[in-house]
Order: sequence, then C-alpha cells, then structure tokens
Amino acid sequence: MAENQNNTTGFIPQHGGYRNLLSYQKSEIVYDGTVYFCQRFFQKYDRTIDQMVQAARSGKQNIVEASMASATSKETELKLTNVARASLEELLIDYEDFLRTKKLKLWEKDSPLVNRLRQLNKIPDANYETFRKGIENTNAEICANVMIGLIKVTTYLLNQQLKSLEKAFINEGGLRERMTQARINKRNKGY
Repeated sequence: MAENQNNTTGFIPQHGGYRNLLSYQKSEIVYDGTVYFCQRFFQKYDRTIDQMVQAARSGKQNIVEASMASATSKETELKLTNVARASLEELLIDYEDFLRTKKLKLWEKDSPLVNRLRQLNKIPDANYETFRKGIENTNAEICANVMIGLIKVTTYLLNQQLKSLEKAFINEGGLRERMTQARINKRNKGY
C-alpha cells in the first residue's frame, strides 16, 4: 500500500489532496459566504436560498469528489471539476441577479474595490476571515460584489485546473494505460 502512495510502483497515483487545492479553499469561502449572505438578505422560505446554497455546495463538493476520483478515472475528475465550475457560474448569475433586481451596482473590473479584493486574494492561506469585512459588510452591494469577486477567482482557478488536467492526461494517459504499462513492466522483469 505504501508503495502506491509514493507512486514508486503500481498504477494508482496519489489522490485526494483536495484540501491543498486553492480552488477548494476558495470554494469553501464561497460556500460559507453564500450561507451567510442568504440568511441575511432573503426571507426564510425563499427558494433562492436553497438554490444558491446548493450551487455553492455543489461547487465545493464536486472539487472533493473529483480529487478522490482522480486516481482511477481522469475522465470523472475532468467531468466533476467542470461540474464544480458550472455550479459556481450558476451562483455567479444569482448574485448578479440580486444586484440588478435591487438596483445595486455591479463593480467594474478596474474599480478600486475590485483591486482591493485582488490584493486580498493574493494573501497566502487566505480564508473566510480574510474576506469577512466584505462578506459581512452592512452594505448589500459590497457583500454581493465581494462574493462575485470570490466566485470569479474560484472559477478562474477551476479553468486553470481543467487545463492542467487535460495536459496531464495527454502526457500521462489514464488508468487503463497505466495498468497496461504496469503489466508490461512486470512481464519484462520476468516475474
């Protein structure tokens, strides 16, 4: 078992390190912020709460599931990473809808507040506390725009992750290829 974990023999690579993925860390902030936002700005039985919280949860949980599936199915890892990205895009639209229907301003990408959010996103090991002042601001426009900024960063990271997964698959292949190669290597060694 330890040999497979270190990837010295066998064909199942290390997997499941999702907590180290920046995309997962940001998605966790997005989920927690969305729960807070929905509790604060929507009525208790508003269906929007369930939809937004589930989209945020789906974004986070699909990163976990993709990471765990990565050892045996690159196809599943790619699909679930894309589902995470799609869920967060859906959530992004919910926040934009909130701003539009409340006649609040969507920040321009060159806004000083967007630039401040970019600076916060560059902080190593940033977590919910890093963004709390924005997420829990008394101004709904600030809260929604901070969440939009966090979602955009997370989807950008997922886009980069998908490109990296594609490149890794092209260079390294999938499980069947690794299984075949491991079997060939064993035969060639005369075992």
